[in-house]
Amino acid sequence: MRRHLPSTQALACFEAAARHESYTRAAQELALTQSAVSRQILALEDQLGVQLFRRTRHGVVLTPAGRHYGRQVARWLQGLERDTLDVMAHQGHGGAISLAAVATFATRWLIPRLPMLAARHPEIVVHIETQTRPFLFSDTTFDAALYAGTPEQVANWPGVQVQLLMQEDVVPVCSPRLLESAAQQSGMPRGTGRAHQGLPPQALASLPLLQQSTRPYGWQQWFDAMGVPDVPRALDGPRYELFSMTAAAAAHGLGVALMPPMLIEAEIARGDLVVACARPLRGERGYYLISPAQPQPPVLAAFAQWLQEMAGAGPVA
Repeated sequence: MRRHLPSTQALACFEAAARHESYTRAAQELALTQSAVSRQILALEDQLGVQLFRRTRHGVVLTPAGRHYGRQVARWLQGLERDTLDVMAHQGHGGAISLAAVATFATRWLIPRLPMLAARHPEIVVHIETQTRPFLFSDTTFDAALYAGTPEQVANWPGVQVQLLMQEDVVPVCSPRLLESAAQQSGMPRGTGRAHQGLPPQALASLPLLQQSTRPYGWQQWFDAMGVPDVPRALDGPRYELFSMTAAAAAHGLGVALMPPMLIEAEIARGDLVVACARPLRGERGYYLISPAQPQPPVLAAFAQWLQEMAGAGPVA
C-alpha cells in the first residue's frame, strides 16, 4: 500500500516558512532561492490537497490547517534530526533517551547518579527536559518521563506503562545551629553531637515553620500524624514554591522544613541540614518512570532497570 509521505525537502521548506511566515526568510535560512521554496510548498499543497498558506499583498499567512500541520511537522523534523544525530554519534551501538522530568528531582537525585549509569552503560546518553504534567507521548519526542504524582494522577494518564520508583517520605530538617538553639531553649541537656540528636515532635511547634506553597497543609498533616493536633502555627510561615528554595531557606537558619531526604542528600552530607525530628511521614506522591504502553526498546529497558536499582539503593556516596 502506497504511503502518503511528502519529501523531506518539501517539509523542511514548509516548516521554515511556517515558522517565519515568510518565504524569503525561509529561503535565506535554507540557502535556497525564494522560488525554490515556493515550488516545494506548492508541490506539498498539491499532494495534501490542502491550502497551507494564504497569499496576501504583503506576503504569506498560515491558514488554520497550515498552522496545525506546521506544529506537527516541526515536532517530526526535530525528532528525526535528534535520532539521526544519535545514530551518527553511536555508530549503531547503544543509543539516547529523551527524558521528560521534574526539574528538582532530575537535578538533585538523577543527575548525581548519572556517572554511575555512564560507568555501567557508557553507550547510553540521557537527554533531559523539564516537564511536570502528564502529556501524550504521540505529541512529543520524549521516550519516557520521570513523573512525581499521586497514584490517581498516574492511573489517569492514558496509553502508558508505569514503574514505581519510590514513595515520597518527608522529614523535618533544619540547620544544625537552629536545632542546637531549640534544644537549649527546651531544656534538653547539651552534649556532644546534640545538634544531630533531634527534638520531640511537640518541640517543633514553637519553631519557625517553612511552608511549601504546593503542599499548604504539609505541616498540619505531619503534626496530626505525630499526635500533636491543633498546632496554631501549622499553616503559618514563609512560603516557597520549589523544594530547592525551601532547602536553601532551612540551611540558612530561617526555620524548619518538611523535605524528602532524597532531594537534600548533598545538604545533609555537607552538614548544612540535619534531621530535626526523625519521624518521617509517608507522602501521597510517588516518583514514577512513565513510558508508552508498548515493549520498551533495549536502551530504555536497560535504563529502567538501572533506575530501579538506584531507587532501592542509599544516598550517593
